[in-house]
Formats: sequence, structure tokens, C-alpha cells
Amino acid sequence: MVLDLAKGTTFMFLTGIGLAGNTFVLVSYIYVFRGSEKKPIHLILIHLASANILMLFTKGTPRTTASFGLRNLGDVGCKIVVYLGRVARGLSICTTSLLTVVQAITISPRASRWGRLQPRSAWHLLPLLLFCWILNSLISMNLLSYIKNTNSLNTSVFSENDNYCYFLPENWIIGRIFTGLMVFRDAVFQGAMGGASGHMVFLLHKHHQHVLHLQTSKLLHRTPPEVKAAKSVLLLMLCFLFFYWADCIILLHSLSSLLDNSASVSAHEFLTLGYAIVHPFLLIHRDGYLVESCRAQR
Repeated sequence: MVLDLAKGTTFMFLTGIGLAGNTFVLVSYIYVFRGSEKKPIHLILIHLASANILMLFTKGTPRTTASFGLRNLGDVGCKIVVYLGRVARGLSICTTSLLTVVQAITISPRASRWGRLQPRSAWHLLPLLLFCWILNSLISMNLLSYIKNTNSLNTSVFSENDNYCYFLPENWIIGRIFTGLMVFRDAVFQGAMGGASGHMVFLLHKHHQHVLHLQTSKLLHRTPPEVKAAKSVLLLMLCFLFFYWADCIILLHSLSSLLDNSASVSAHEFLTLGYAIVHPFLLIHRDGYLVESCRAQR
């Protein structure tokens, strides 16, 4: 009981911090986007903050209430919460990948192959964001057919844990198909992240070598905004990959373990929300405008 209360309190605290941070980032970038200069990167960051808010609401909030013994979501509520949580996780992967690719294109020379792909306006990214929603909505459709609320089951299996929804046995073939689609999606978008980040590292190295040849100290310490943004995006991508792979490793360990390893399950639950919680504070730390916004509200 004490452990459940501690876990619920921790989830509530982390979810609250994550929601506050993402809401601040969302509102700040919407304000920036309403200005005269509508950068594609700002639209992507707005979408990423929205996806993180959705993930925190659908994964963090139910986990918090379940830890306190409240599981009255009902079958429909369970289907909606789990489905949207899966969609939000996919959106986080797709949007982070798109952010990395667009930033790599932004800092590329105009005459290069990457530079020619640069969107003329932020609105040209809307079809890609819509594609992300459609893709992740379809990949997660199988969840709607085999999720039940634990209170609707005549079993005491869940009396000692905080599961709020139960996954009914699924057709083996259908399950493997949807699992394969999710693995393929993750591999493709992480591959795009890797290619774009490698290109950015190459360009940043060239920029660094160019700066070293400058003789004027004033120019030596001037960093173009595009270079600062590229470094911030690389940091966000590394943060995402850390939480993603740490989550995968812990999940595989808990699934392969024959013992009831509640510590692994708890670690998996926290790591699932890790990127959504940390992401806005990395942006606030790296983005000068958001820092000024924080200072202005003090």
C-alpha cells in the first residue's frame, strides 16, 4: 500500500511537471508562430509538444489514478486511453524524426541536394503531420478490439497491481502483423533520424573548421542561430533515443523474466514518459526566446 502511494505520488508529480513544461512550450511557440516569420521548425515543435501532452494525459494520468486504487475507466474509457496513448507514442517518434530531418535541411547549403528539399513555408509540413496521424492511428487500430477494463473481469489477478486495463488474447497472426508494422515504423523513422543527424554533425564539423580559420575574435564567438538550433535538435534526438532504447531494454527484460519483477515494470512505465517530461525543459534551456519568456513571467 505504501509503495502504491509512493508510486502514485511520483507519477502525479512527474506528470504534472511534464504537462506544465509542455504547455508552456506549446503556448510560447504558438505565440511565436503567430508572428510574421512562420518557421517550419516552430510548427513541428508545436506538434511535438501537443503529442507529449496527449501522451502524459493518456499514460501518466491513468497510471497515477490506478496507483491510488481508482480504475473505473470502463471498457470504452480503457479503449480510448490506451489507443490514444499508443498513437501519441508513435507521433512522438514521427515528429522527432521530422524535426531532425527538417533541421538538417535548414542548415544545408541551398545548392545542395538537402537544401533543395527545404519547405517554402511552414504550411507545407501539414500534409506530413497529417500523414503521421493517419499512420499511427491505423497501426494502433487493433488495440480497440481486445482491451477491457480490469473491473469488468471476474478475476483477482489485478488486485495487487495498478493495471487499469486488460489486454485480451489476440489472434496470433493479427498481433504479429501489427507488431511488425510498429517495428518497421520505428526502424524507418529512427533510420531517418540517424541519417539526418549524421548530416548535421558533418555540417557542424565543417562550420567549426571554418570558424577556426577566422582571425577576428568577435566573429569567432558568434554562433549563427541555425547552428544553435541544430545542436538543440541533436540534443533532443539523443534524449529521445536514450529513453526509447532504455524503455525497450527494460520492457524486454520484464517480458523475458519468469519472476514477477515489479521494479522492471515500474521502470518501464517511468521511461515511457521520460522523453515527454524532459523534452520541454531541454528546449527551455536551449532556446533563448523561451528563456526570456521564463524571465518575463517572474
